[in-house]
Formats: sequence, structure tokens, C-alpha cells
Amino acid sequence: MKKLMLAALGCFMMTTASAQAWNGKGDQKVQAGLNFYGSEGLGLKGSYDYGIADAISVGAGLGLYFGKNDSKSDFSIHGRFNYHLHDLLNLDNNLDIYPGVTLGVLGDTFDFGAHVGVRYFFTDKIGGFVELGNRGGLGVVVNL
Repeated sequence: MKKLMLAALGCFMMTTASAQAWNGKGDQKVQAGLNFYGSEGLGLKGSYDYGIADAISVGAGLGLYFGKNDSKSDFSIHGRFNYHLHDLLNLDNNLDIYPGVTLGVLGDTFDFGAHVGVRYFFTDKIGGFVELGNRGGLGVVVNL
């Protein structure tokens, strides 16, 4: 029984060690986390990305921003476009770096943003992300 448990643990560890941060066309990711709203406060963010080519993903995102007072709270909805540098930089399978842009609305105004993101996967399904730029954030990313 002890050998069976060790074998099962070994198989589990091998599958978690082969996480794939970027698979190209057809790749799907969902992210959720905290968002930084400049000096105004914090917020919550969520996004979905879908790979349409070897290095390109498109998607959508939502954000809810809580200002220091109620008059500064905002909601955003936007489209996303990312260029994944995984293959170009020959990155480890667990790591993906991607510059990108967003286009949408923030509150009642038109919004355009840019970011550079990094994703690192700890297992096949679960990882962490950091995005720096307009309303950058950090949180959890899930491979679908």
C-alpha cells in the first residue's frame, strides 16, 4: 500500500510539473484578482483570454473600482488583446510574459489602456498573474 501511495504521489507531481502557461491557438485562461486604481483606491478585476494564433489572444474583462470615497467608484468593461512572448523568448513552460492593450468604457467615459503581464503556473490548472500598467493587478489565473 505504501508503494502504491508513493507511485500515485509521483504521478501527481509529474503532472503538476508540466503546467503550460501558453498553448497558442485555442488556449483559454480566466483571471480574477485585485486591481490598483492609481492613487484613488483598489478594485476587483476579472478577465477571459482566448488564443486565436500562436502568439495572440483576445478576450474581455470587467473591473469594479472602489475609490477613497463613493464619488470615485467606477465600473469598467473592456476588450483585451495580448501578444504572448512565450515562444519568442523560449520561456519555461510554466511562465508567460505578454504585453497587451485594452479598449472599453470606464464609468461613463471611453477607456484605452496598456499593460505588461506575467503568468506563472504552479499546477496544470492554477497559477498567479501580475499585470503592470493601466489599472494593473494581481491574482489567480486558471487554465481552462
